[in-house]
Amino acid sequence: MTNPDKKIYHFVGIKGSGMSSLALVLHEKGLQVQGSDVEEYFFTQRELERAGIPLYAFDAENIHEGLTVIAGNAFTDAHEELVRARELGLEVIRYHDFISDFIQQFTSIAVTGSHGKTSTTGLLAHVLTGIRPTSYLIGDGTGHGEPDAEFFAFEACEYRRHFLAYSPDYAIMTNIDFDHPDYYTSIEDVFSAFQTMAHQVKKGILAFGDDEYLRKLEAEAPIYYYGVNEDDDIQARNIVRTTEGSEFDVYFHDELIGHFALPAFGQHNINNALGVIATAHLEGFDMEKVAQEMLTFKGVKRRFSEKTVADMTIVDDYAHHPAEIRATIDGARQKYPDKEIIAVFQPHTFTRTIALMDEFAEALDLSDQVYLCDIFGSARETQGDVKIEDLGAKITKGGQVIKEDNVSPLLDHEHAVIIFMGAGDVQKFEQSYEKLLSGTTRNVL
Repeated sequence: MTNPDKKIYHFVGIKGSGMSSLALVLHEKGLQVQGSDVEEYFFTQRELERAGIPLYAFDAENIHEGLTVIAGNAFTDAHEELVRARELGLEVIRYHDFISDFIQQFTSIAVTGSHGKTSTTGLLAHVLTGIRPTSYLIGDGTGHGEPDAEFFAFEACEYRRHFLAYSPDYAIMTNIDFDHPDYYTSIEDVFSAFQTMAHQVKKGILAFGDDEYLRKLEAEAPIYYYGVNEDDDIQARNIVRTTEGSEFDVYFHDELIGHFALPAFGQHNINNALGVIATAHLEGFDMEKVAQEMLTFKGVKRRFSEKTVADMTIVDDYAHHPAEIRATIDGARQKYPDKEIIAVFQPHTFTRTIALMDEFAEALDLSDQVYLCDIFGSARETQGDVKIEDLGAKITKGGQVIKEDNVSPLLDHEHAVIIFMGAGDVQKFEQSYEKLLSGTTRNVL
C-alpha cells in the first residue's frame, strides 16, 4: 500500500460485520475512515457511531477525489458508488484483498471454519491483547487497531472462497461442514476450499480433531489436532462442566501445559479454547497468563448474549446452521439444567433452509418447544421455493409460526430460557416479546 497518511478510506457497506470491524481497526490506528450503507439500523453501527466515524446512505455523490475505496463482498461492481469510483480512477480494493495485504506486517492468526469462527476469534483476541500488543478483527463487528501491534487475530470467512486471499502465519480451523449452498455444491467442494487454504498457511494449523474432513488435510506447515481423544496433539482432560462454566487440564503430546477455567458453556467452547491455547503454546506464551486471561472472557456479540426480563432468561444468538443450533442448546442445557429451553428460530436464506431442512428440524427438536419466524432472505436471494411452514411440519416439538406483531404465544412459558436464533432480523421478534413481557405481571421468584 502507498503512504496512508493522507488517505481517506471509504467503506462501501460499512455496516457489514467484517467491514465495520476493519473500519474500527484503521480508525484506531489513526487513519481517516468513513463509509456508506443502507439506512436500516444494524447492531454493528453502534461502535462506528461511538468512534465518530461518518456514516452515509448509499449515493454516488459520496465518492470524490482523494478516497481509497474498500468494497464489501456483498456488493457487485455494478453498485453505484463503485461505478463512480472507477469513473474517477480511484483505487478500489475488495475487503478480503485489503486484509491480505494488511496482515503481512504482523504475526497473523486466521480463524476459519464453517462454525465457531466469531467466538474463537473473540477468545483469541481477548487472550492475546492481555499479554502482547495485538490488533484484531472479529465477525461480530468488533475491531481494534493497536498502533504497535505484534499480532493480528482475524476471522477468515470461507464464503465464495474469500479466505483464499490470505496467507496467514497460523490458522485455527474449527470444522468443515456443508453451508452456503448458494455457492458451494457439496461438502467435497467446501473441503477443497479449506485444502487450498491449508497450503497457504506458513507456520502452523490448529485443527479440530473430531472433524473427519479436517483429518484429511495436507499442508506444508505442520498440522496440530486439538480435542479430547488420545490421537489429538492437544488434549483437554479431566473436564468438569458446571453452571458456572467449564474447567479442564490441557496436555500437549502428553505433557501437562496448564489448567484452564472458561466462563462459557457447551463442549464447543472447550474445543474453541483448545485452538486458542494451542496457538499461544506454539508461540511460547506463558500458559499461566493465558489461563488468567481466559477467566475474564465475557463472550462476543450475539453469541449466547443473555438478559433477564420478568421471570424469563432471554438469549440472543447468531446460530443459523443446524450445528450451531445444537451447540447453543447444549450450552443452555449446561448453564440452566433445570429450566425449560424454548427455541425461536428464523432461518437465514432460502437455499440454506431447503438444503438443510431435516438437519434444522433435528437440531431444533433438542429444545423443549420450538417457534419459527418467516425465512429471512438476503441481498443475494429475496425469495425461494420453500416456506417456513415446510420446516414447521418436520418439527415434533412445536413449530408454530409467529409474527413480529404477534408474539403472544411465547407468553405461555414461565420461568424458562427462551433463545432467539438467526442471522437475519430475529431481534425484532425478541424486542416485541420483551415489550410484551415487560407489560405483564409475572412472578419473578
